[in-house]
Amino acid sequence: MTSASAVLEAGQKGTLAAKYLAGVVLLLSIVWLSCGGDPKPGSARANVAQSVPVSVSTAERRDMPYYLTGLGSVTAFYTDSIKTRVDGELMQVNFKEGQFVNKGDLLVVIDPRPYEVALEQAQAQLFKDQASLRDARLNYERYKGLLQNSGAMSQQQVDTQGATVDQLDGTVRTDQATIDNAKLNLVYCHITSPISGRVGLRLVDPGNIVHATDTNPLLVITQLQPIAVLFTLPEDQLPAVAQHMAKTTLEVDAYSRDDQTKLAVGKLLTIDNQIDQSTGTGRLKGVFNNEDNALWPNQFVNIRLLLEIRKNSTVIPAAAIQRGPQGTYVFVVKSDNTVDIRPVTIAFTQDNFSNIASGLSPDEVVVTDGQDKLQAGSKIEIRTPAKASSQQQQAAAPTSPASAGPGHPGK
Repeated sequence: MTSASAVLEAGQKGTLAAKYLAGVVLLLSIVWLSCGGDPKPGSARANVAQSVPVSVSTAERRDMPYYLTGLGSVTAFYTDSIKTRVDGELMQVNFKEGQFVNKGDLLVVIDPRPYEVALEQAQAQLFKDQASLRDARLNYERYKGLLQNSGAMSQQQVDTQGATVDQLDGTVRTDQATIDNAKLNLVYCHITSPISGRVGLRLVDPGNIVHATDTNPLLVITQLQPIAVLFTLPEDQLPAVAQHMAKTTLEVDAYSRDDQTKLAVGKLLTIDNQIDQSTGTGRLKGVFNNEDNALWPNQFVNIRLLLEIRKNSTVIPAAAIQRGPQGTYVFVVKSDNTVDIRPVTIAFTQDNFSNIASGLSPDEVVVTDGQDKLQAGSKIEIRTPAKASSQQQQAAAPTSPASAGPGHPGK
């Protein structure tokens, strides 16, 4: 019995050992299969740096205009509110609303008949007083002759007659002034345009009685050619404007409300004589020929004042400029297709281009798109314009329902 149990116990231990050995072999096989192959290619791929696709541009040397920008409002060069100087019925209106009129054109006729009658009365009174003056002068001459020759007249009578002559002479002059006034009223009955410009809406219709004391005008004329624009600039820029204005005539460009369309080109006329303390700005006035009537009174415009043209400037696209804690910088492309960080100083930015004062030389290549994935020493792949446009279109295109991932709502 003892031998049999010993044999049985030895058999069980052998079975356990065999199972343990089989498990170890299986585990080693799994490890070998999972780690099989040469590890060198994977490590080689991990060590290869991926290239970042970017867009680039070359720094140029060229002349770049320097503009000062401001907000402005168009104002008529002259605005005349036409009123009557005499009372009467409005007989004729010789213009159409919106019509362009020239200086001296007849616009309105007020009933002249009452003033024609007044003129005739004044002329009749003058004729009567002139007759009395002639008679008084004849008597004055007679009285002087009698005093000198026979003494039949006293000196007092002669002096009194001389005073009568002077009085009648004054009356005649008054009559003449009355006639001139009546003629002037007849002129006022025919209202002419004092300037060349555009007529606005008619404010009084024919047949109405108008008075010289009326508050509202008969019509308003605005001169549109030339026309003026009032705009503001910060007070710190005014000394430079005055300095350049003393040397030459400065060009002023008027742009539309969205600052995309150039409406007119003019010149700077003057700078206001005071600064607005509430805003810290000064007002300037530009004048435009406005031959195509692109500008209208009270129109809002964006103004660009050409202060000077910077010669031989280093210019790059404004998209290349990056900003960090240390200031502005750009990514400069090196000959081995890697990038380097270069601090730059910007003189000014105009129309999506930056004038570089220092830090960059002409013909150097800078990155204009894709900077968010770059750092110093990064490897880059320069995209061609066609490739960049295709990538942008693919990025902007919506994902189709067929290619959408799980949970995509589709259409």
